[in-house]
Amino acid sequence: MELWNSDYEMFKLMKEKLYTPVVGDILDRMGYSHQFLPAEIRPLASMVPVSAYANGNEPDNRLKLAGFACPVLENDIYEAPEKPFGLLTEALDQLLPNDVFMATGAHNSALWGELLTTTAKVRKAAGAVLDGYTRDTPQVIGLNWPVFARACWAQDSSIRTYVCDYRCTIEIGQVTIHNGDIVFGDIDGVLIIPREIHKEVLENALEKAMGEKKVRKAIEDGMSSTDAFAKFGIL
Repeated sequence: MELWNSDYEMFKLMKEKLYTPVVGDILDRMGYSHQFLPAEIRPLASMVPVSAYANGNEPDNRLKLAGFACPVLENDIYEAPEKPFGLLTEALDQLLPNDVFMATGAHNSALWGELLTTTAKVRKAAGAVLDGYTRDTPQVIGLNWPVFARACWAQDSSIRTYVCDYRCTIEIGQVTIHNGDIVFGDIDGVLIIPREIHKEVLENALEKAMGEKKVRKAIEDGMSSTDAFAKFGIL
């Protein structure tokens, strides 16, 4: 039985029912043991108090993301380029619904900010994951859209960073990321599900998530963790 009928339904199900630990466990079980991005990459909204920027009339969308990887390759430069930012605007303007802007390769400036967030959100992209820094933090937080990064840093990219390619294969930490792979992130980290195995991974992860609820209930009802693991095979 199909558990989803569209990409939108699949990503909605992931954000509602799954979390990165259970998906990572399934990837390990399937032999894909190097799928988590570095631990320092985490939701911007987890780095700073967000109450001042919260809108009580809408759900908080800042701590979880799921979508298709749109890898972007950048590099550090050391003088103002002939074309400021390189291919950055082109990379932004071609984003599709459910895309996740994923950038790496430059570390001497912020790779993201308010206007980039606005552009990506208007284009209905799913989020941004940066192997580097972001800035305009209050404004980005206020847009209620998921941005994951290593830290906040205001140093501008226009004379320091050049986008040289997009929708290309990149590496972040131990992970090789291809255009169209599945990106899943929450407060515990960001992982990559290779596109060719995503259906099997998600189906198994949903099953494990339901199993974990049964184990928790059994332990709450008095079963020891040893007996629970022996019965359910989940810990």
